[in-house]
Amino acid sequence: MSIIRWLLGKLILFFDWLTRPKSPNHSPERQAELNEQTRHMALYQYTACPFCVKTRRAIRRLGLNIELRDAKNDPGFRRELEQQGGKQQVPCLRIENPDGSITWMYESDDIIRYLQRRFS
Repeated sequence: MSIIRWLLGKLILFFDWLTRPKSPNHSPERQAELNEQTRHMALYQYTACPFCVKTRRAIRRLGLNIELRDAKNDPGFRRELEQQGGKQQVPCLRIENPDGSITWMYESDDIIRYLQRRFS
């Protein structure tokens, strides 16, 4: 079973690479504004997870610079996700709000919808 999972993961990454969307060409001012707005965000993800790939593709289409945290291979990020976020599920977008509170957003469709509403 692990060989099948490994193979599927490699296929997912290959097709993602083949069909990767282009980032938009924002003006330097707009890109700086987006970078400032996203510097308090992090996406907890697994590299070959299809839902994580879907979310990363949306981030790229929007031209966002959101830190990617590998919750599969980094025990610190995995522990942080589980202890602070409440569950070990990816993708998960960690949003540090202006008041200092943290929002943990799960589900790829919810994350993508949030990013599109906020940054489109």
